[in-house]
Amino acid sequence: MKQLPFTRQQLEEITKQFPTPFHIYDEAGIIKCVRDLYDAFSWNRGFKEYFAVKALPNPYILSVLKSLGCGADCASAPELTLARASGITGDGIMFSSNDTPADEYKYAAELGAIINLDDISHISLLEQLDVMPERVCCRYNPGNAFSMTNDIMGHLADSKFGMTKPQLFDAMAILKSRGVKHFGIHAMLVSSAMETEYYPRLARSLFELAVEVKNKTGVEVDFLNLSGGLGIPYYPDQEPINISLIGRLVREEYDRIIAPTGMEVAIFTELGRYITGPYGYLVSRVLHKKQIYKNYIGLDASAANLMRPAMYGSYHHITIMGKEEAPCDHLYDVTGSLCENNDKFAVDRLLPEVQVGDLAVIHDTGAHGHSMGYNYNGKLRSAELLLKTDGTVQMIRRAERDADYFATLDFSSYFKDLCD
Repeated sequence: MKQLPFTRQQLEEITKQFPTPFHIYDEAGIIKCVRDLYDAFSWNRGFKEYFAVKALPNPYILSVLKSLGCGADCASAPELTLARASGITGDGIMFSSNDTPADEYKYAAELGAIINLDDISHISLLEQLDVMPERVCCRYNPGNAFSMTNDIMGHLADSKFGMTKPQLFDAMAILKSRGVKHFGIHAMLVSSAMETEYYPRLARSLFELAVEVKNKTGVEVDFLNLSGGLGIPYYPDQEPINISLIGRLVREEYDRIIAPTGMEVAIFTELGRYITGPYGYLVSRVLHKKQIYKNYIGLDASAANLMRPAMYGSYHHITIMGKEEAPCDHLYDVTGSLCENNDKFAVDRLLPEVQVGDLAVIHDTGAHGHSMGYNYNGKLRSAELLLKTDGTVQMIRRAERDADYFATLDFSSYFKDLCD
């Protein structure tokens, strides 16, 4: 059974102050997850987690993660600003982007970020900066040489990300000649992996590549970025991955491949979903019940609050508060109010009998939930709340208002007056 960090009574009290729908995050769960991750890789002196900002771009969350030793993986200028506002600067930022404008590289360099190049041609953009960064990383795409993949990332030979091995060798040599002093290699080859062997296999591939880079170019790699890609148990009968075991298996590969060379290579990760995903919940109120050819439950949330089920057909568990022990003997489609038939959180889902007014909690929305929200049909994005370790609740992002939706329109005085 999926566990919740709050009871129905507690949640009803929260909704008196913060109307549904909203996302709420469990601070204690996030903290424990990060500590377990650092424990798993404590054998590596330079280990650092660079939280993938895209998963949950909120400075309150980033500040909590910074206090635990995490950096930030950013992919745009606004994400860089979020990191900066959270006190994360310098080599605490990994700037991993693609099709990147030159001014964003400049901004990242000004912050002292580690720049991760997606393509060898981007070296020329770095050369336009006043000072070539001291730390540069190159993103690697092994193509079909790495056979482990899944539907989200697709076949790597079809992926737009990263450099081929020959390009990476050339890039390293060019960067060395331009004065770069610290080098890294980055690769993300699978998304939402629940297989224990993914990180060890990826690590083996990058460890072998680092040795080959040194032998062929003379460049000694300082760090290897395993990126993200670790999944979470969306289904209630799934077991979470064993991060302690993964850390031990990566160490075995390190001891076998890197240690004999005398190199000391730091291990970085860029996890997002794994760290915050299981500790976020979309809380919604049942507005309607409809019975035509199927039975429908209509919520006050929609795909504008959580896109993943509509976009990917993803499973997110749903708890009807106060009915956790009731038999799941009623078949429903759980829907939102968008003018799109794919606006469904669940299709043919067995739930307890649901009544109008019930609180529905959608699990595992702490990553790529609110951050993928949008305003289709004029839907306003919901608030974000933080359930703190002391049991109090803090609003960390207010819900959008009509004025926010109209703020970028310069059509008539009507909208100007509304937004003033």
